[in-house]
Amino acid sequence: MLEPIIKNEIKKEFGRHPNDTGSPEVQIALLTKRIELLNQHFKKYKNDFNSRRGFLKLIGKRRKLLKYLFKTNPSKYQEVLKKLNLRK
Repeated sequence: MLEPIIKNEIKKEFGRHPNDTGSPEVQIALLTKRIELLNQHFKKYKNDFNSRRGFLKLIGKRRKLLKYLFKTNPSKYQEVLKKLNLRK
């Protein structure tokens, strides 16, 4: 789980307003942080298959949110990709 301090920093950086938690940009950033933490976990615990299933679900959810953001606001999509250092 993410610490509240980290969550608040992500909300400030990606949110449309200070308490924004529902916009796709914030959701994508939060999911990316959780994915990074789980990725580190799997480097240490290679046989943790139960957590791996949730990890794959998070990746799918992030992919769907990125697809939605690309359809609704392509410029914001590019901005989020650059900030999070994701593909392309």
